[in-house]
Parts: sequence; C-alpha cells; structure tokens
Amino acid sequence: MLASRALLAKQTAAVLLRQPACLVHQGGDWGNWGNTNVAVVFSGCGWWDGTDVHEATYTMYHLSRNGARFQIFAPNQQQMHVIDHVKMQPASGDNRNMMIESARFSHGQGMTQMKDLSKLDVNSFDAVIFPGGHGIVKNLSTFNKDGKDCKLNNDVERILKEFHHARKPIGLASMAPLLACRVLPNLEITMGYEREESSRWGRWPNTSMVQAVKSMGARHNNREPYEVHVDEKNKVISTPTFMWETDYHYHYIFDGIGNMVKHVMRMTAK
Repeated sequence: MLASRALLAKQTAAVLLRQPACLVHQGGDWGNWGNTNVAVVFSGCGWWDGTDVHEATYTMYHLSRNGARFQIFAPNQQQMHVIDHVKMQPASGDNRNMMIESARFSHGQGMTQMKDLSKLDVNSFDAVIFPGGHGIVKNLSTFNKDGKDCKLNNDVERILKEFHHARKPIGLASMAPLLACRVLPNLEITMGYEREESSRWGRWPNTSMVQAVKSMGARHNNREPYEVHVDEKNKVISTPTFMWETDYHYHYIFDGIGNMVKHVMRMTAK
C-alpha cells in the first residue's frame, strides 16, 4: 500500500512539473481562461511618436496573466514623424511605417506577430485595447493638429464603432480615450486630473486633452494613475497611466493597466 502511494505521489509530481508555471495563478482570473481573444492596437514604438513601450508591454503582460489570447495590430501607414527621444525633437529625414515600428513589440510568432490594422475583424475578438502614447494624437488621429475637431484613422474609427455596436469591451489607456470620445456618444471616461497639478510623486501636464474630450460630449472622472473608470453602459474602461508624469513610480502605471485589463476581461465573461 505504501509503495503504491509513493508511486502515485511520484507520478502526480511528475505531471505537475510538466505544467506551465502560470497555471498556479489561474484561480480568480477573469474571462474564459485561454479562450478570450483580445485585439491590441499600437501606433508605433515610443512615447513621443507612437505607442508607449511601458503601456504596451504592461498590457500584454496583464492579458497573459489573466489568461487571454491577444493579437497586436497597427496601421500599415507612415507615422507623422519620428522623435529623437534623447534630444526630444523630430529626427530629420527619418520617415517610418507604424506597423513596422510596432512590430518591435512582437516576437514574430503565432498570434503575437504584428498584423495590419485593416485586417482586424470584430467577429474574431472579444475585446479591443488601445495603449497610450503620442501616436494616439499624431498617428491614429489628427488631434495634435486639429484638437477637438480631429479626424481619426479610418480603421481606428471603424473598429471603435464596430466593437461598441457589438457590445464588446473597449480598453483605453492614457490619451486613448479621446479616440473613443470623438466617435462614440455619451461616454464616461478618465484621463486623470482636470487641473494641472504637481506633487512630490508626479505631475499632470496634459489636462488640455481633458477639456477637449469634455467638449466632445464625454463625462470626465478624476482618477489616480493606478485607478480606472468603468463605463458599464458603454463597456468602456479607461485608466490615466502616463497622462501622469512621474520620474520613477512606474508601478502605479503597471497597476493602472492591470486594473483596466481585469475589467476588460470581466466584461468579456458576461
């Protein structure tokens, strides 16, 4: 009997050792584990001219942690310009493609391979997420030039309207809420604070965008960078993240993205 129990214990241990370590974190996760498909839309690679690197990777990390499959997309078009992130000014003579730049986030295999945004089919996904970065206002829209009267990239507008019409969750980080507010009615969102305030922890220098989305008809809610606002009626989840500038408190951004992803996953499970 003891020998049988020892053999069974040994066999069980061998099976467990062959399982992915992430399975120990499965309990309590939202969504349909392993069967929730989320589209993630990028606009380049870099905070000042595309998608913020931290927000992009945090999004993919939290989707993975919560058991989602995800596919990354970007427009197969030229971006507005390229910013030298050291000199903080446009790099002369450099013109790059958003999809090619966004592919830097991809390992180039399976569903993590970068896809053309024009190929995104709402019927193939349970939710869509737009991480932030200045590509939102420069590449996915003309906000940088036209403000509240901006136009959206045709596929971005199509995708937002299709997911909204299909009652599928839309996750928005940092500046991304202004995309949804431009083409969807009566949204409730957050982009952080409405006044430019500073503290020992960080600053809120982008409050003019908050006034712009309010003029588009959206209702704004003050939130901290690690918090979210959930518009249950429209299934829109937003988080301020890097609308707040911080020198080193990046864990708040990580937590904000995580909270946004959890609510997206929760809504896909309904």
